[in-house]
Amino acid sequence: MPQQPYRIGWFSTGNGEGSRNLLRFTWNSIIRGDLKAEIAFVFCNREPGEHKGSDEFMKLVHDYSLPLVCVSSKQFKQAGTGDWRSRFEEEVMSKLEPYSFDLGVLAGYMLIVGREMCKKYPMINLHPAPPDGPAGTWQEVIWQLIEKKAKETGAMTHLVTPVLDGGPVVSYCKFSIRGKPFDRYWDEIKGLPLWEIQKHEGERNPLFIEIRKQGAAREIPLVISTIKAFSEGKIKIDNGKVVDVKGKPIKGYDLSREIDKKVKEPPAP
Repeated sequence: MPQQPYRIGWFSTGNGEGSRNLLRFTWNSIIRGDLKAEIAFVFCNREPGEHKGSDEFMKLVHDYSLPLVCVSSKQFKQAGTGDWRSRFEEEVMSKLEPYSFDLGVLAGYMLIVGREMCKKYPMINLHPAPPDGPAGTWQEVIWQLIEKKAKETGAMTHLVTPVLDGGPVVSYCKFSIRGKPFDRYWDEIKGLPLWEIQKHEGERNPLFIEIRKQGAAREIPLVISTIKAFSEGKIKIDNGKVVDVKGKPIKGYDLSREIDKKVKEPPAP
């Protein structure tokens, strides 16, 4: 009997271009045969018409003829009665009942996942910092890196838990933010307090832009390489722990060298 393809459940708010690119590159990796997997469904926590970015994301899902499941978290929150998160996730799990999948991938999903969904589904989340790096959004991460005069950063995937960015590390990559072209940008802000940089330049600051550029270039390859590692059995989730092919617990799968190579030779979109 032929082996069934590895099935992915894709979770996204579909807020902007980054969310679309994550889906686009993963889909194209599957189509090219680089990634032996299939996307069982795409879940979005917005309904059509709620947000321009999400509507564009949903159009992409339809273009790929992928099953799309939508439940509006906004509508549950605005109802304002009881524990809206629990009621929202009960509806989500009900809508996902017809779909079986091996791994849930949170790619631009803007909600904290509750306890019941975490217990029911094995899920990973992308975070724009390496293990032991800053928490928060990618913008918050970069400002913390600048404030601390950090020497390196990266990205990681981790198991989804009810604690924001608090699950065990699944995979990660690191890269230096010193040397060319970073040093000239560090020199430009030398001695300046963070608040002054944020006030006068904000996200237009060249150092901020370069850190984000290099980080974003690694996030998509990291997601794809991580899914591939799962599909090939190189890493697994066992009772809430990340284990290698022999079942031995690991503290994250280091993909830095592989991701650096892919950044230098990016795949076709």
